[in-house]
Amino acid sequence: MTKHAWQAGAQSAEIPIAVTGVGAIIGQGIIKSLRQSGHRVRVIGVDRNDNSPGPHLCDAFEKKPEAPEDSQAYLDYWERIVRKHGITLILPGLEIDMAFLNRHREFFAALGVRLALNSTRLISVTADKWNFGLALDAMGYPAIPSARPESWADATQALGSAPLILKPLHGNGSRGIVVLKDEDDFNYWRAKSVTPWMLQRIVGEANEEYTVGVFGLGDGRHVGPLTFRRLLSSAGNTLAAEVVQDHDVINDATEVLCQYFQPLGPTNFQFRVEGKHAYLLEINPRFSSSNSLRTAFGFNEAEMAIQFYLFDVEPAEPRITAGKAWRYTEDYVIHASHSL
Repeated sequence: MTKHAWQAGAQSAEIPIAVTGVGAIIGQGIIKSLRQSGHRVRVIGVDRNDNSPGPHLCDAFEKKPEAPEDSQAYLDYWERIVRKHGITLILPGLEIDMAFLNRHREFFAALGVRLALNSTRLISVTADKWNFGLALDAMGYPAIPSARPESWADATQALGSAPLILKPLHGNGSRGIVVLKDEDDFNYWRAKSVTPWMLQRIVGEANEEYTVGVFGLGDGRHVGPLTFRRLLSSAGNTLAAEVVQDHDVINDATEVLCQYFQPLGPTNFQFRVEGKHAYLLEINPRFSSSNSLRTAFGFNEAEMAIQFYLFDVEPAEPRITAGKAWRYTEDYVIHASHSL
């Protein structure tokens, strides 16, 4: 599609777009970014929970069924809402939705729906934190020292003295992550954990943590980055952020990783700097919780996703502004004419 054709399409008919996970911060951030894009959009929200502000931020809402996500009933649900609303593009706001869509690319292609998904390769390699560390080792990028010890003595021998971090192999943000101060902590959390885990050395300081957003083009090239120095909430989401435009260590690390992993679409790198090295905490191969904060500084990934996935146009490099942002709690009130 030519640039002129894309611009005409962007201003013509309303675009029906499904956003998943609208009951949570990522999905709500995607909606906010869509509203600030240059496109006329009709947002169809998807979530299992209809008792949140999320559905009221959308033009239409479809509650997920109780059916398991690997069932035919769940596929039937998606086919029904795609046809009902004429959905042309799906933007996943939850990791579980990204994984589901990735498994069913052919199903949605047959329905004529575009999916804002990263490459299958990057989605797969980042799904398990231990295996991802091995992938970093294989490419020659120094990973955070990690171990899967049988005892506290083995842990301290492999990683050094406490404190150490226990981290689930699967999941995102700070969910399930605990700091171990001694052998009692180790024994307690090892017994309590119901999912596979690993231990890591704590690298860097909290005031040297960065979240980096790029929009990958699938061949090592990318739009961005936009880099935030950030402060985390207890849930692992960005609570406060400051734009950092000239951090050579972070910029160089991002470039090396993009060239190797070749991300496609919205991709989030999280780093801690220690000395002159940027340790990679994780890659989120999807929209992250800071997507709406990036939009506020000129880097609108939802708008880029429409251009790239729906109109087959490479997004232009945005003009990023400097500044700081904070997240805070705000009331969302619905009066008595609406029921909970």
